[in-house]
Amino acid sequence: MDDILQISGLTKKFGGLTAVNNVSFSVAEGEVLSVIGPNGAGKSTLFKLVASFLRPSAGEVRFQGKRISGLAPHVVARMGVVRTFQETTIFKGMTVRENVIIAHQLRARASLPGFYIGSPTARKDEAEFGRSADAILEFLGLSHIRDEPAIALPHGHLRALGMAIGLATDPKVLLLDEPFAGMNHDETMRAVEMVKDVRERGVTILLVEHDMPAVMQISHRIVVLNFGEKIAEGTPTEIQRNERVIEAYLGIEDKTIGF
Repeated sequence: MDDILQISGLTKKFGGLTAVNNVSFSVAEGEVLSVIGPNGAGKSTLFKLVASFLRPSAGEVRFQGKRISGLAPHVVARMGVVRTFQETTIFKGMTVRENVIIAHQLRARASLPGFYIGSPTARKDEAEFGRSADAILEFLGLSHIRDEPAIALPHGHLRALGMAIGLATDPKVLLLDEPFAGMNHDETMRAVEMVKDVRERGVTILLVEHDMPAVMQISHRIVVLNFGEKIAEGTPTEIQRNERVIEAYLGIEDKTIGF
């Protein structure tokens, strides 16, 4: 498989603090790659750098061979690199379906005034976005809650809605920010299958996650950070046996890292 993302020498400094230090790895098209590490390892900062929410102090990110570091996040999202958030992008006063329809805005052909006056292009967009939203909700198994207000959803369904919102942008790479956080075992297993289905749809997945059993089950490869530096990269089996990874997780029960 060809690489769709290349992260080269990525560094981010905040004053005297180096949050990410010279991190390099690539993501192959169609794979699921997870970034893990102890609290404070630099995972969230790395995610923001990849999605262009932060400018790197050094290094770069390339998407399909094109440098995206330093571009505005919405430009990067339109190119196909989309980051999901834990819940902050959900309009809880709207229904599930309305949330997914609104998320199609990056694909709109009509202008804002066009939507206001109901131009033919805007009406065509609205009809297309409605059909797309219904298809996404059916694909993720959420059709039965399409008319539910988001504020009434349980935690697992909120996370699934966040994934639906991400898919509405028609991503090539989907960056999932702790998609299994706060879920019970059954919810996590359903979410794992959902991520696998999204990958089968042709979307490359890059995720940050603390749920190690889920990471070990879902990932093709794993990158491990500690104190802002990459200390390991490999398959789940290789990571489980890596002495540097074991050392970084000392003090945590073995089952936490899938042993």
